[in-house]
Amino acid sequence: MNPLASTKCARRGLMALAAMTSIFLTVGCGSSSSSPAPNPVGFGLGSLNGTYVFSSQGADAAGYPLAVTGAFVTVGTGSITGGTVDIIDVAFDILPSTPPAQAAQAITGGSYTVGSDGRGRASLASAYGTVTLDFVLTSTSHGLVSEFDTHGTGSGTLDLQTAVTSVSQLAGPYAFSLAGSDGSANLAPFATAGAFNLNSSGSIIGGGGVEDFNDNGAVISESLSGVATLGSGTGPGQITLTTTSFPLTFDFYPIDATHWKLIETDYNEFLAGDVLTATESTVGTMVFTMAGGISTTTSATSVANGGLMTYNANSVTGSEDVNTDGTVLTQVGFRGTPGATGLIGGRVVVTLSDFVPATQWVIYPYSGGLLMLETDSSAVTLGAAYPQSATSFTAPGSYGLNLSGANGANGGGEVDDIAQFNATTAVSPATNMTGVLDENDMGNLFGDRSLNPGTYTPDSPATGRGSIIATTNGTYLGGLTLEYYVVDSSTVLFIEVDTGQLAVGTFVAQSSVQPVGAARSRGAIVRPTLRPHAAVRRK
Repeated sequence: MNPLASTKCARRGLMALAAMTSIFLTVGCGSSSSSPAPNPVGFGLGSLNGTYVFSSQGADAAGYPLAVTGAFVTVGTGSITGGTVDIIDVAFDILPSTPPAQAAQAITGGSYTVGSDGRGRASLASAYGTVTLDFVLTSTSHGLVSEFDTHGTGSGTLDLQTAVTSVSQLAGPYAFSLAGSDGSANLAPFATAGAFNLNSSGSIIGGGGVEDFNDNGAVISESLSGVATLGSGTGPGQITLTTTSFPLTFDFYPIDATHWKLIETDYNEFLAGDVLTATESTVGTMVFTMAGGISTTTSATSVANGGLMTYNANSVTGSEDVNTDGTVLTQVGFRGTPGATGLIGGRVVVTLSDFVPATQWVIYPYSGGLLMLETDSSAVTLGAAYPQSATSFTAPGSYGLNLSGANGANGGGEVDDIAQFNATTAVSPATNMTGVLDENDMGNLFGDRSLNPGTYTPDSPATGRGSIIATTNGTYLGGLTLEYYVVDSSTVLFIEVDTGQLAVGTFVAQSSVQPVGAARSRGAIVRPTLRPHAAVRRK
């Protein structure tokens, strides 16, 4: 995929050396002597048939922010017959004097595979080069994605598109959540969340938009205006989200009228994420994960946290697990006080006590739960909370998993995993999960790793929280140590609590046939992929 191979060669060598020094700390690095047998679920080439919107957000092999979003077309036979892709690599804003136009490139061909366990790969050819996506299907309409090529890595989703033929179909209220890096010299972590109301002409209704920003600990809240225009075919639409401080331009790919994928195309800041139908605030027991960090020109800190909380208009109480550069705290109690309600988009400011590291959230309710942005100077973290409807996931059952995180301390390189596993009803400490895992460690690819032995252990009494410990095979032995949080019987969020790696992710129950009218999984909609960088300089 990489047209800058010669200019990046030295930088890639440094990144490879860094990866080698921490390889014993990572999940499943190295090579496998033999490929493990997959767990058959019933998927095949025909499981992908139609137009699919995909996204991946992470870092290229040199550590610069990289986002890929688009739509491809298949007819269920293993061929990619068309589509469009946006590829925004910050390196293009560093090396050339003028960034090339990488937005809205035609997908000129490609192919894909799908195994019986739902794991597969899609190669998408364009004038830019070839992007390879590693995925695991959870149904014929939804999957979890990692980029899987030597150019870089990232994490995202894959969704069957329901055609939107008129901008009037998009009229209504939305909340959004975007993450990435700012345009400063050290490409500091940057995130935003907000809400707006579109009219039938695609304009944000006057007085109907608000946006909060956290730019490496500098917090701003401003009113929002803008306009959206619809693309044609598989081409993206365009939307401007304009505030006083950050007038930003995005391409967007609608999955349907309730959910779009956004990718910034102006090279002013580097953001990507989701727009979702807004709704009234959800209250009750919630499951959440957040991730991000903060950086200076000499150091960077990464953080991931997750847990359960009780949320209502008067109070927030809960317990979190947190991993800060490999330092892990478990079941830290916290509380919070929501501010005024009835604000634009249902926006609520929550003042926190005893939460690590945040002291304040801004929350925007949407159709699946709550979008959450840290709005203080401690760090830049972003995530989501979902109403909990079960305290255990179904077993026996088959699941697709993805994980996105960072290796080591001080803003270590990004790592992304795709896996499939079967969960049984065996009693701990017996092995009760087996599967196969693929990993992309900053463009270093490790496929078909055995995720075995693995054990999941629910907390007792059951609250929906539990622990997973799994090993992987190969020259370098690694493993997964996770704390997980059950959203419903088929959807689970988790954070990684290894001392050498931190990550967030999800696993979702698989069904090789998508029931008519079935809702998409709420997990894995919001992918908090903030990557703090230390001493990354733009020319």
